[in-house]
Amino acid sequence: MKKVRRFFMGVKNEMGKVRWTNKKELLKYSIATLSCIVFFGLFFAVTDFVLALINTWIG
Repeated sequence: MKKVRRFFMGVKNEMGKVRWTNKKELLKYSIATLSCIVFFGLFFAVTDFVLALINTWIG
């Protein structure tokens, strides 16, 4: 039982060291993430379309 208590005390101490993001940072990082998702989604969709078009031309 002592090990379990020591474990949770260690968890509590470590959680005190965590730096949580504020609302402004969270919004900035979320926009950056969504922008990358949209960019790469469009990039791969266009790449797939072009390669499929080339494949139909080659036969």
